[in-house]
Amino acid sequence: MEDKYKERYLIPSTRLKGWDYGSHALYFVTICTKDRIQYFGEIETDFAGLASLQKTVIANVAYCNWLKIPEYHPYVELDEFIIMPDHIHGILFINKPDKITWEVNKAGGQSKNLASIIRGYKSSVTQYAKINNIDFLWQPRYYDRVIRDQNEYLNIREYIYDNPNRWENHNRNFENLYKS
Repeated sequence: MEDKYKERYLIPSTRLKGWDYGSHALYFVTICTKDRIQYFGEIETDFAGLASLQKTVIANVAYCNWLKIPEYHPYVELDEFIIMPDHIHGILFINKPDKITWEVNKAGGQSKNLASIIRGYKSSVTQYAKINNIDFLWQPRYYDRVIRDQNEYLNIREYIYDNPNRWENHNRNFENLYKS
């Protein structure tokens, strides 16, 4: 029975091999809505040509709950983030300078790491939607990247900040961003 699928139907992990996702580091995260449905609103451009999201109720919940992440995970510091019509980009700093054990990424139950942070965040927004009968779903997975140096960090911050102004080309930019 164990060799029935011979790993043919397993979805390959997008995580960095050998990395401890609970370790002291900056993480760039993108979380998408199911089928990229624009649950969070629409991008509108003002008279000065600046684009911004006209938020829905669920976008406001997603925004507020993102800000609450450090309340539930006190070792996390928030950096730049943005909510777009069908996804969220954010930088999370897992601040554990005294962590001495190294636990590589693994399948199954996890706590005090990036997966548990994102799971809790997604769950909180979904729970609000269910309680309030709001049509909303996340895609099952999320994208992440361990930020490796200052230059990468600054480029990602700029990408997040400028995201609404590039909305027309967002699919091409989004796909290229995670190629490394």
